[in-house]
Amino acid sequence: MLKYLLRFTAIIILLSTGLVFSQAGEEDFANLNYSSDVTKTGTSAASFLEIGAGAKAKGIGGAFTSLASDVTALYWNPGGLINTETVSFSVNHSEWLADTKVQFFGLVFPFSDRIAFGLSFNTLNYGDKRPVRTIAQPEGTGEFYDALDMAVGATFSMRVTDRFSFGITGKYISQKIWHETASAMALDVGVLYKTQLEGFNIGSSISNFGSDMKMDGRDLVRAYDADDKNYSNDKLNVLLKTDEFPLPLIFRFGLSYQFEFIEENGLTIAADLVHPSNNNIYVNTGIEYNFQNLLKLRAGYETLFNDNSEQGLTLGIGIDNPFSDLLNFSLNYAYVDWGRLGYIQQFSVDLGF
Repeated sequence: MLKYLLRFTAIIILLSTGLVFSQAGEEDFANLNYSSDVTKTGTSAASFLEIGAGAKAKGIGGAFTSLASDVTALYWNPGGLINTETVSFSVNHSEWLADTKVQFFGLVFPFSDRIAFGLSFNTLNYGDKRPVRTIAQPEGTGEFYDALDMAVGATFSMRVTDRFSFGITGKYISQKIWHETASAMALDVGVLYKTQLEGFNIGSSISNFGSDMKMDGRDLVRAYDADDKNYSNDKLNVLLKTDEFPLPLIFRFGLSYQFEFIEENGLTIAADLVHPSNNNIYVNTGIEYNFQNLLKLRAGYETLFNDNSEQGLTLGIGIDNPFSDLLNFSLNYAYVDWGRLGYIQQFSVDLGF
């Protein structure tokens, strides 16, 4: 039943946005003995920006654009940040693929019921003291390197009416490997609309609209002999030229519906249409069951209709425990299936004061 409900929600979103699929011509490839679909996978920099923040959002399949009302709205939709009514802090951790680690930290300051500010810090750590290997020295040169991706953002969110809010994030993005670095500036923009149908929300966001990234550093300077057949200055320095790559621009459009069928027991159904600049269009969809406003059970499916994706089923659980009027505590866990790559576990802790 759950599988059909998730797929039904995803299909409704596709129909409502009027998607038109087209297929490229094959005239130029008629003489080839193979054929394949062409995608833009791997054509952008800073792919860590595509890793979703928060176990709550990942547990519901990443369908969070119209549900963003906690600290992770800093990532999913800055227009929903205004719904974080108290000073809130969130810590998110995940043991990512290939022994890497993902961290997300967020802090929100509501200045009134109409204005809120937030700060975010997002990293992907590839590990410290990795051995430098070369063809001549495959066991290592005795040197070590590290690699780190990082994004730091500041967000402003405003409630325009009791139903409509918007937000904007400015962020600095950096990638580093050994002595080489690349950086960029980018903007996220999002809106959230609460319709007159109670519990039915519409959200939209555009993420990572910014400058290109290009690696630069001292290891790109190499000694070069322009004429190896005759004696000349064989220690001339040359600089290897690296290409510029754009950021992964992501457009999200989401619908969600929340309702109670028994007092303090409710259901949330959500779906997001996602159009990244470096991949095919796909749909995230999910469902959450709220038991006594204490226990949250979640399930979802990521990248529906993208046959080249390894992502798929997601499961999650959350516990909300208001200790007192001064402190709210929330603990969330998510399991994300990555097909042949295994699975990912995400943890998040949220505090509200």
